[in-house]
Amino acid sequence: MTIYDFTTNLDRRHTNSIKWRVKDGELPLTIADMDFRVAPEIEAAMQAKVARGNFGYEYTPDEYFTAVASWYQQEHGVDVAPAWMQYVSGVIPALTACLNYFTAPGDGIVMLEPIYNSFFGAIEKTGRKVVASQQDYDRENHAYQINWADLEEKLADTKTRMFIICNPHNPTGMVWSKMDLERMIRLANQYGVLVVADEIHGDLVIEGEDYTPTFSLDPVILSNVITLVSTSKTFNLASLQAATAIIANPLLRGRFAQAANQQGIVGPNLLAIPASIAAYENGGEWVHQLKALIKHHRQLVQQVLATDLPELSLVPGRGTYLVWLDTQAVAEDSRTLVAFLREQTGLLLTPGTEYRGNGKGFVRVNLAYPTTVIEDALARLVRGVKAYQAQK
Repeated sequence: MTIYDFTTNLDRRHTNSIKWRVKDGELPLTIADMDFRVAPEIEAAMQAKVARGNFGYEYTPDEYFTAVASWYQQEHGVDVAPAWMQYVSGVIPALTACLNYFTAPGDGIVMLEPIYNSFFGAIEKTGRKVVASQQDYDRENHAYQINWADLEEKLADTKTRMFIICNPHNPTGMVWSKMDLERMIRLANQYGVLVVADEIHGDLVIEGEDYTPTFSLDPVILSNVITLVSTSKTFNLASLQAATAIIANPLLRGRFAQAANQQGIVGPNLLAIPASIAAYENGGEWVHQLKALIKHHRQLVQQVLATDLPELSLVPGRGTYLVWLDTQAVAEDSRTLVAFLREQTGLLLTPGTEYRGNGKGFVRVNLAYPTTVIEDALARLVRGVKAYQAQK
């Protein structure tokens, strides 16, 4: 078995990295990409493509869709027909295409807040309205649950046209059960609401029972469901702008194809296809080792909180390489704590307000770094939080 390199500390400064556009000495655990070298199998596939020396227009071959299907059978034990798939140049571009094609300005788009902040931009920039169903937060157990009565009320509104599901959920890391997914989709169907499921973190369930891909549910309830998946988070390939829409209903699939073509998001770039195929066909062991490391980093966070920062609490999400920290006992508004940490220690975290809902009392932390970096970050966190408390 190949032992992959998750220890080298890559210097991403001055490489056009959005996350690393920071001051010298600062450490950003913010934007959700990883600070590991890509799997060598993927890098080799990209290098071979570039070595051909021709960069003309390309189409998406059947091999791509077969690779996606094989991955879901191998990693998740579910079958999906390649015929259900459509290549798109990213999850957010695909969501934007759905908003533009299936809804109208002023329509309501339901989401379970707090939720991934890029959804807000996609919705509001297209003139649609965010309709928030707030998740219930159990502060004693630090867990989120769906408020079913509120969700149904929002879906039943005649102005609601779309429901965006994020599974595993960003930023909380919650993994919705099969029962919850079925209930959400049946409610949406009851009120004629289109479901768009963002499953970009689906391969990154760190512990416990695997996630349930929506497209693996009973086809009877999938007539109004569009699922979006990608190699982006799993293999750290965000800049390649590659994703797949999976749609069981052939009529909806045809309409989505029109939406994607109108949006101009169906043509792959030079490296998207070979990199994705290499990832899906040869990247399984790399992902398994990655998840073991992220689990270790979660344990490090828990140990540090228990020993040095008992005022902070870790929301026990099982998915993504992100963690959601409850900071309410230290800072009523996490933005003040985040600003203080950056100024005093150089540690950058994402304030939960970016994800709306009850995010004001939380911060999101990215754990996809070599262990030495996480240890450095945790030392800064302890030092910074103690200094913040001392000056209050």
